[in-house]
Amino acid sequence: MNYTKEYPCNKLPVGWERTPVPSPAKYGSVGLIRTKRRDMPRSCNMKPRQRKSPEHKVDSKCQINRTHDDFMKYGAEHPDSPVGEMDSVLGDVGGKVLLTMQFNNCGLMLAFLRNTNHSQSVIDVFNLLEKRLTLAVFRKLFPVILTDNGSEFSNPTALESSLIAGAQRTRIFYCNPYSSWQKGHVENNHLNLRKVLPKGRSFEDLTQADINLMLSHVNSMARKSLNDVPAITLFETIYGKKILAQLGIELIPPNNVCLLPDLINK
Repeated sequence: MNYTKEYPCNKLPVGWERTPVPSPAKYGSVGLIRTKRRDMPRSCNMKPRQRKSPEHKVDSKCQINRTHDDFMKYGAEHPDSPVGEMDSVLGDVGGKVLLTMQFNNCGLMLAFLRNTNHSQSVIDVFNLLEKRLTLAVFRKLFPVILTDNGSEFSNPTALESSLIAGAQRTRIFYCNPYSSWQKGHVENNHLNLRKVLPKGRSFEDLTQADINLMLSHVNSMARKSLNDVPAITLFETIYGKKILAQLGIELIPPNNVCLLPDLINK
């Protein structure tokens, strides 16, 4: 009988299973067997496996009742409700990022430095703001927030829920896919941030104090869209100086406003 033809080496008879043979190098690395370096010459060239970082799953159902059409419907039913827009600004790949929040009624922008760009880091910023401002003030500032479909915003339930007994603190809505123009206020103001933080610039050496300094300058700039009034002045008129101070932003004299990388270069 021709066994080679009947049972070729790359196939097994029906019902048979091939048992994987563990690598000797694997046993040696954990101390189950004793070997000398010359016994396994290839093992010294093998790099240890890198463990995957924890994955933050995206909730595929997060946009139910939170689409842009739902946002437009809610706005028609609540025309006096202020709207904020939210986005991320990236530094180096895998490095620190910014969470940006824009007040559409006055043009003021906030930004918060995060070590990683996942959903928990955004939730942490929301919780920090609520603790610092109180739930009542948080609701006053952020009754409605429009954002994009980034995975860092994929847990709207946690973003909307207060630390106090899970009460609702805001409403989250999403732009349509590939429609960043639907949150044009925050996108346009990113151009001002990029004057200080050009693309490709790492955020690793920055602190929140650096970001607040940059925001003070950006928000103190007179803008034509606001009738040549700084956004920071309009914010004070609507919400008061106390809240502004709690956010760590202050008015910069017009002649001292600087939107250049030298502002926070170290």
